[in-house]
Amino acid sequence: MHFASVLADDIGSQLYRWIFSTVFLQSLVAFLFAFLFPITSAAIINYLERKVMGWMQDRKGPLHVGPHGSLQLLADIGKMFTKEDIHAAQTDKMIFLLAPSAFIAPMVASFVVLPFSPFIGLPGTALATGIVYLVAMSSLDVIGVIMAGWGSNNKYSIIGGLRSAAQMISYELPLVLALVGVVMLTSILAGSPGYPGSTGIGTISIKEVMSFQNTWKDSGTGILDFIFKGFTPWAWFILVQPLMLLVYYICGLAETNRAPFDLPEAESELVAGFLTEYSGIRWAMFFLGEYGNMTIVSAITTSLFLGGWSGPGVGFLTAPGMAFGWQLLGNILGVIYFVTKVYLLCVLFIWVRSTLPRLRADQLMQFAWLMLIPATLGNIVLTGLLYLVTSGLGLSNLAFLIVTGGINWLLLIGFIRLVGRATVATTRRAQAPAIRARAHQAALAQGMPLRYNARTPSDRVS
Repeated sequence: MHFASVLADDIGSQLYRWIFSTVFLQSLVAFLFAFLFPITSAAIINYLERKVMGWMQDRKGPLHVGPHGSLQLLADIGKMFTKEDIHAAQTDKMIFLLAPSAFIAPMVASFVVLPFSPFIGLPGTALATGIVYLVAMSSLDVIGVIMAGWGSNNKYSIIGGLRSAAQMISYELPLVLALVGVVMLTSILAGSPGYPGSTGIGTISIKEVMSFQNTWKDSGTGILDFIFKGFTPWAWFILVQPLMLLVYYICGLAETNRAPFDLPEAESELVAGFLTEYSGIRWAMFFLGEYGNMTIVSAITTSLFLGGWSGPGVGFLTAPGMAFGWQLLGNILGVIYFVTKVYLLCVLFIWVRSTLPRLRADQLMQFAWLMLIPATLGNIVLTGLLYLVTSGLGLSNLAFLIVTGGINWLLLIGFIRLVGRATVATTRRAQAPAIRARAHQAALAQGMPLRYNARTPSDRVS
């Protein structure tokens, strides 16, 4: 009895110390944040989308439910929970019911490796293959979409599912290749003065890539150390690889089926695409997954190109040896900086939806295979050649970064101009038959002789 009592007391004390340990509290806070953040983020982005699009279209958006319509989403959620879950009679029931879960599960799993602040992060944030993990999770969404299209036993749904499969596979390639440039930069900079790691050994860990964008050394001046310790925007990879940031963000638009890449659910053609047969809470799960994927794309962009949680005061307040209160404040600031960057990038999603019309299927595929993939492959080759040239001339890594960044910015301007010209050319080519038919009808109405283009004999009328 005495031995059992001592053993119980020992286990109880160990369990007590473990529950109230820093590691357990950190994991608990990170888990709750990673679980609740996608849900609350979807609500916030939905409200932002309605308000921002209303502002862009000269209307007010949600207005009546709650202050400035801020509680409209709660009313919509209540409607979805109470709405009847309708199943068509001839659906493949098992696939139909599992599709929403297969779509939303990779989105939830992606948050495991996203560091929100120096303190808030699940154990997966230390994963050495974080970038590969995120890319793998983003490629699994297509399974849920195909399941939804096939299980619905509906022509509109299956067309939307097949469109989504072709689109996601096509844009997955440039999305991955766009991140190779960042990995190459970490390999080149590793072991250099002011940078972590061993010489020549880069990283594909999200957290370590963020550390490569922090080059500040303690200056001994309090105010400068407070502002710039952990916050060196001149070292962010957006300055060196702006074209790859744009390519990755475009591929993120396509991966999340957002306008102008929303062909899988084109309401003017397919009613609602793969969502046609869904209603109620199952439709809401697809809705939540889309906004969650927007958040993930923006979070990856923030971490790899914009320094992650870095901002004035974070590195200084979370340094080892600081009091717990100061470290808590520093982590709160880190979360605020990270979430602010993420939501600003999400506003760009909304801006693009409000501005650009939907692409045609041929334009969508041509853009991926003929423009984005060559651009990313060319960037990989160019980055390697520039490093060979600068290192062969004995120049420093700083010179390499300046030269690479300057050329990349010029390529970004050229890429934007090329996309504009290609868009005009493909639009004119698509409109040509309609323009010729209209000219033909006008000529017939006026009794004028027709002039035919020798290049289009099929248009001639006998």
